[in-house]
Formats: sequence, structure tokens, C-alpha cells
Amino acid sequence: MSGREKYAPGAAFGAEVQKEGERWTLVLVRDLRHPPVKVWKALTEPEQLREWAPFDSDRNLGTVGTAKFSTVGAPTPHVAETQVKRAEEPRLLEFSWGDQDIRWELEPQGEGTRLTLWHNINRKFISMGAAGWHICIDVLDALLAEQPLGRLVGADAMKFGDWQRLNAEYAKQFGVEAPSWPNPPKR
Repeated sequence: MSGREKYAPGAAFGAEVQKEGERWTLVLVRDLRHPPVKVWKALTEPEQLREWAPFDSDRNLGTVGTAKFSTVGAPTPHVAETQVKRAEEPRLLEFSWGDQDIRWELEPQGEGTRLTLWHNINRKFISMGAAGWHICIDVLDALLAEQPLGRLVGADAMKFGDWQRLNAEYAKQFGVEAPSWPNPPKR
């Protein structure tokens, strides 16, 4: 049985929503067992992003400037120009993704890293975003531990039974109704 077949994400945790009117920001915090320099490389290097992130980048994100992101797992190919606004190795990375903003903060925690994600997401989809990032960060953590699970994003993640559970758990935590798209797989 492969690592992916054994993978089962834990319960929803470490997330909150910051609300400013209709603009909601997902804040997700995870403690990883890897040093900030190693986590930074996974957040910025295209070959590592291809292993866990919901997008591909045409360049290293470790410097300010323009990049092109190709969304992975979208129903139709979607390429968007993005701006890396801040890149302060190995503690802060901030960029746009379409009309959304993403910020990663890395803080040393002993030999590991406290990784905090801020992502503004349409409130209708905030629980879906939390479920997706939950799985992406699990895949990132496994990759850094040299036990890769393989990228699990977009429609592939939504077909994953535990994604539906996470979506419902985060919706309950945030006090919103969980979008029911797509229908949960039959077991």
C-alpha cells in the first residue's frame, strides 16, 4: 500500500476566519517538523511546488516580480499572471493569485517551523479552501519528510472522501454552510 493510499487527514484544526464585510480571509496555522529554510524552498521552488501546491509557477517565487501560475486540477486550463509582492527569505512570502492574496509566514519553532497562511477567499468557498489547504499542507509536510504522497489538489482532492469531511468540519467551525459540490463519493 502506498503512502497515498494510507493517507487520512486529521480533523479540521488550526484555522480561523478574519472578516471584513464580504472580504474573508482564511488563516491556517501548522507546526511543521522541518526548518524554515527547507520549508521556504518548498514554497518557492517550481519543482517542489509541482509536488504539493494547487498551481505551477514558471519561476522561483523567492524574489519580487511577475510570475505565471497555472492552476492545477481546474475544469479548464487556467494561467494567470501573478505578482510576488514580498519575498523575505526564509520568513515571509506574499503574492497575488488572480484576485486573491496569499501570504505565508514562517517562524522558527525549535528545529521546526510554524507556518501560517493567510488567503482571502470568497466567503461561499472558505470551507472548501480550508479543506484544500489542509490537504496541501499535509502533502507538503510528507514531501519534506521524504515520504511523498503525490499532489492532491483540485478535482482529485474533492473526489477524496476525507475532503468532504474536512469541508463540513471547517464550515461548522466558521459558521457557514458547506458547499456540497461535488457530491460526496459513495463508500
